[in-house]
Amino acid sequence: MSDLDLLTQSLARNVKRWRTERGFTLETLAARAGVSRGMLIQIEQARTNPSLGTVVKIGDALGISITTLLDYEQGPTVRIVPAEQAVRLWHTDAGSYNRLLAGAEAPGPLEMWDWLLMPGEGSPSDPHPVGTVELIHVTRGELTLTVDGSDHVVPAGASASFEANTPHTYANRGDDPLEMIMAVSVPGVH
Repeated sequence: MSDLDLLTQSLARNVKRWRTERGFTLETLAARAGVSRGMLIQIEQARTNPSLGTVVKIGDALGISITTLLDYEQGPTVRIVPAEQAVRLWHTDAGSYNRLLAGAEAPGPLEMWDWLLMPGEGSPSDPHPVGTVELIHVTRGELTLTVDGSDHVVPAGASASFEANTPHTYANRGDDPLEMIMAVSVPGVH
């Protein structure tokens, strides 16, 4: 079975598991996530490989991290994620990508990401639930972070934090590759 097949199977099991645990019908989850009931059925039957945006929306609606959605089992208190097991969820032909390095449920989803953006590339993000906070540390290059229409320049060595419940974009408008580490904390569902 390929890595993509394993990922699709894990996502199918975990969406159904967490939807059931939350007591959500397909219709309820579809409304909360802003995705169609048909898409949820295809995901739960492992018949589709949804976009990163769709997976984020479902995780946000369930109040769990992407790591939890893609993980087959919850690990022990200490969980080591070998470099080759970090999940690359987005990439471009020019070489830009993001990788989910690790995640936890504490008390809501908490994720750590590794990003590489090549010159001239960017990645928009839909708003996350109210209370979601992102922390970014730029290790190389210069990030142009646009939050709710306002640009903020974050140079190498600097960090930024913001409430991520509005549209936001990560962009590399410079001439050199941009590398950054990002942590995302999403409030739990009550």
